[in-house]
Amino acid sequence: MYSDASIKSSLEEESSSNRHSNVSLPMSPYRTSPWTSHTNPFIIPPDQTDLFPSGTGLIASLIREEGHIYSLATFNGLLYTGSDSKNIRVWKNMKEFTGFKSSSGLVKAIVISPKGQIFTGHQDGKIRTWKISLQNPQIHARLGTLPRLKDYIKSTLSRRKIRHSDAVSCLALDDINGFLYSGSWDRSLKLWRVSDSRCLDSVNAHDDAVNSVIIGFDGFVFSGSADGTVKVWRVEPSGKSQTGRRVVEVAVLVRQESAVTALGVSMGAGVLYCGSSDGRVSFWGRNLVRLGILNGHKFSVLCLALAGDLVFTGSADKAICVWGREENGTRHVWLSVLTGHEGPVKCLAVEEDVNVEEAVGGRRWVVYSGSLDKSIKVWKVTDFVGWEGGRRSGFLSCSSNDDPIFDAF
Repeated sequence: MYSDASIKSSLEEESSSNRHSNVSLPMSPYRTSPWTSHTNPFIIPPDQTDLFPSGTGLIASLIREEGHIYSLATFNGLLYTGSDSKNIRVWKNMKEFTGFKSSSGLVKAIVISPKGQIFTGHQDGKIRTWKISLQNPQIHARLGTLPRLKDYIKSTLSRRKIRHSDAVSCLALDDINGFLYSGSWDRSLKLWRVSDSRCLDSVNAHDDAVNSVIIGFDGFVFSGSADGTVKVWRVEPSGKSQTGRRVVEVAVLVRQESAVTALGVSMGAGVLYCGSSDGRVSFWGRNLVRLGILNGHKFSVLCLALAGDLVFTGSADKAICVWGREENGTRHVWLSVLTGHEGPVKCLAVEEDVNVEEAVGGRRWVVYSGSLDKSIKVWKVTDFVGWEGGRRSGFLSCSSNDDPIFDAF
């Protein structure tokens, strides 16, 4: 095992969770750690006026001394957190509710199906599956490990690589088709069938660590890597079997010097977002044409989350930028910066606030942010509705001639 890249925070030296694989090419863009002083020279400092109404902002901090927070997921009012420890903690109403423990490997990714099946990706290269008890949500039963032992033994005879040889860095669940995708520092992308836990395909997806994989619009799957590329994939039938499937590369969306560190998709708007180690967030439309770049961070963008027409970007600069997307997706407006973390913001999760009546003028969201400062912070943010002249009326009190806070091509 080899060491991660590292940065110096204001408190201590923090460990990096996105780093190059141990067999990186000599010119890999991830040779320069995104945690170091890799500043964005094109950042446009936003107006410091907070555009959100009263009642929004930081509402709580959750702290349990178990190391850096690497992953978050929400399900039916529960918050799941993965950290340096082998424990997955479960929180309810901003209090610790329960937890469960894996046998090994820190928890780098968590996804949950609508039926309550939980998938966790670990440092040891394994994917573990769990089920929430219908009788008692405090009980989480272990279902198994991907790949299953019998499948792994068979694969060694046929020389198929169905087990990740390095950390599982990201997971994406296609609940409609019953597929799970896993990306790893071993550079591979694997396709699993949820119903029988079988690995249907494994591809050498990138030339360096896979940092993000996400289900996209129009049947696409997107993957982002430390090699500076975003790739587009589709699943197609494979072989004579009616159930056989393979992952096919459709296109390379971008090749850049900076590592790709995070991806996010708005299904309704048909917009793909890509965060990079240079602090930028690029975005593409449904036709896979790049529409622009959001410049709001000084250092690497480490995570993305979307809710309604809001885009949240977390960064190694310890801040979370909030952006509003206008209807056609071509224009974004900077709304606010959420500050309070003392370390890089590593992961984000968002759920609609169901504990209050509809917020004045729009929907209210609960935003969870996990950081390398070992804390989880809870925020409330309102997404305004209403349009005037093609612009969101609640966002900015400025003329239509004002320049947008992003670089357009």
